[in-house]
Amino acid sequence: MLSILSVKRALVVLWLSLMFSGVGFAQKKFTLNGYVKDATNGEALIGATVLVKEVQGGAATNVYGFYSITLSPGVYIVEYSYIGYETQSQTINFESNQRLDVEMTASGTELQEVVITGEAEDENVSSVEMSTNKLDVKTIQKIPAFLGEVDVLRSIQLLPGVSSVGEGSSGFNVRGGNVGQNLVLLDDAPVYNSSHLFGFFSVFNPDAVKDIKLIKGGVPANYGGRLSSILDVRMKEGNTKETEVSGGVGTVFSRLAVQGPIKKDKASFLVAGRRSYVDIFARPFTGDATLFFYDLTTKVNYDIDPKNRLFLSGYFGRDVFRFDERQGFDWGSITGTLRWNHLFNDRLFSNFAFFVSTYDYGFSFGENDLDKFEWESRILTYTFKPSFNYFINTNNELLIGGETTLYDFKPADAQGVSDGVVTDISLEEKFSLESAVYIDNTQKVNDRLTLKYGLRFSTFQYLGVNTVYDYELVEPGRRQQLVSVEEVDKSDVVESFANWEPRFSFRYQIGKGSVKGSYMRTAQYIHLVSNTAASTPIDLWTPSTNNIDPQIGEQVAVGYFRNFGSGNDFEASVETYYRDNQNQLEFVKGADLFLNEFIEGDLISGDGRAYGVEFSLKKNKGRLNGWISYTLGRSELKVNGINRNEWYPTRFDQTHNLKVFGSYTLSARTSVSGNFTFISGAPVTAPTSRFVQQGIPIPFDYFDSRNGLRVPSTHRLDLSMIIQMRRQKNGKPRKNTDELVISLYNVYGRRNPFSIFFAQEDGQVVPGQPVNTLAYRFSIVGAPVPSISYNFKF
Repeated sequence: MLSILSVKRALVVLWLSLMFSGVGFAQKKFTLNGYVKDATNGEALIGATVLVKEVQGGAATNVYGFYSITLSPGVYIVEYSYIGYETQSQTINFESNQRLDVEMTASGTELQEVVITGEAEDENVSSVEMSTNKLDVKTIQKIPAFLGEVDVLRSIQLLPGVSSVGEGSSGFNVRGGNVGQNLVLLDDAPVYNSSHLFGFFSVFNPDAVKDIKLIKGGVPANYGGRLSSILDVRMKEGNTKETEVSGGVGTVFSRLAVQGPIKKDKASFLVAGRRSYVDIFARPFTGDATLFFYDLTTKVNYDIDPKNRLFLSGYFGRDVFRFDERQGFDWGSITGTLRWNHLFNDRLFSNFAFFVSTYDYGFSFGENDLDKFEWESRILTYTFKPSFNYFINTNNELLIGGETTLYDFKPADAQGVSDGVVTDISLEEKFSLESAVYIDNTQKVNDRLTLKYGLRFSTFQYLGVNTVYDYELVEPGRRQQLVSVEEVDKSDVVESFANWEPRFSFRYQIGKGSVKGSYMRTAQYIHLVSNTAASTPIDLWTPSTNNIDPQIGEQVAVGYFRNFGSGNDFEASVETYYRDNQNQLEFVKGADLFLNEFIEGDLISGDGRAYGVEFSLKKNKGRLNGWISYTLGRSELKVNGINRNEWYPTRFDQTHNLKVFGSYTLSARTSVSGNFTFISGAPVTAPTSRFVQQGIPIPFDYFDSRNGLRVPSTHRLDLSMIIQMRRQKNGKPRKNTDELVISLYNVYGRRNPFSIFFAQEDGQVVPGQPVNTLAYRFSIVGAPVPSISYNFKF
């Protein structure tokens, strides 16, 4: 078996040979470049196809809508296409470098005929990308949602390989990975908790979102830092043509978004806000107790000149859960991104980004200032990320860049007050620095074969300014023994790590289908520590240290992709994957994860693996469209000292995962949709035996097993209907549009189990009689939930 070093050397040789094989030097060439945008609002179109018919080659626009094509002198027909838009053709006489910005007009085709947009009709077959899903916001708006509110995270859970551990759980799981192994980005800034109201809603306001891309495998070299997936969410830039107002009034919350030009075709803004109001209506019944969330999403952009553009975006959100005026807890995120696009020349596009992201939560308990407890925790990051996109020719597109991130972890700023005496039980802050450089090239070798290959080199330093503990593992599976304690200076580097992360993908055309494969190696230097069945707002982020090694993952995937039907109406694919993980964190029995100065002694690590096969069938056009996805997979851990040193399923291992979504257009104004999900029960650890002492049953695990029991399978049916209001008034088209959304969540009232717990049977214990214990199913939603919401745009 080839070593990693051999693979690295082979990739370098392959990259050098292929790179220079496609570069011609003998003949002078010229470049055509520009931006492709929506004619109605000026939004950049991501992934629009620019095709030169004479050479049957071209380019796709990047995330900023930019393209560049280099050709020999001559006359060419250049075709611009994007699903849902009218195709445009231009005849170009190449005698010099040219700049051509194109504004595309939406076609008359009904929007419901498009499920996955932003790609050519055969993109899933012809593109080298695999294990990647793109969702359009218009599609997400049709998916039946809890309480009728459109949600990004719940929508991506209908995709193959994506799931959650149960209703009401935060985040999502991809191909058997945990929530902390997903890199969630909002305009490049990482989001460390992506949920509102304990997972029922996401932090992404659909009125502000333009593009959603989920990468589960074959991750390009410009992404790093997580093992499982990348969720890249891009915000709208703001309408540069005219002011636009949109929003909605729903059962749980209302939202409002305003966007428009600051200077027409030069600068624009976007402001979108949401606020839930269940607490307002419930106040007469709950008193001072309250539960609500709010968020605000903002963005401005400015075209300085044809070669320079600035973007400034931000997100501010918070959840509040109070028992009364003095007691409760809250949590929230703040992100900010500043980006500068600069065009160095006709073929070299650059982006310089600086972003900051923070997530914090806090507790407060106590009846007065003399007796109370307060606790705050936070993770704060600062990142600088330059990237360069070099369009070598129609067959090669090179991406080079780097990034540096400074982490500030504050595990606990806590104080207890008893009879006026203050006790500070805070934990020290931890600091670390993560850096990376990368290079990535996409090359079309010939009409059949396309390659994508890259290399990422990452480093991580665990910095000083704290007390450093050193632990030793004495007995496998048990709490580690503290060996030494050392005070370090600010300038000290306590521990350093470095990793090579090669990436490789290919696509080979076979008839009307294609075979794709990918390999990737990724390193994750920060860890989400949790010992609950589902991710919670109070889970802890901690860096790799002298006691905690970085997580390393290697994944291989192979798949077959094919379209069929008239006009490629149907897309079909099957992918199989295998991922091997190292240094997966687990916790010892009786681990104390909160306010624990010695938490690293309660954490141990082992190996992980995840493997499976994903099937997907989509229908993209017509009055009836949707998709069916099925995943058969396993996710397992092996930790020395746990489960008798044998492999055991992770808490998010789900063998069967079936998702069905369909949308049907009844008329020009009315459409109905539905989705059905079936997921195998998640594993749980349960007692296998018990003994009774003084009439009280005490459970214990005789076999020292972990996750040996599964909760029952979950399944649910959701339905919705969208009714467009009148489109004309007095025989003339209305400028504004509005609609009613009627939905029914959990149609047949399935009580899906969130968890299983054990308790003594109710009633008085009779001396000398056996004490009965029962297993109880805990469900978050156990009945049908109807809702109605009103959406508008003008």
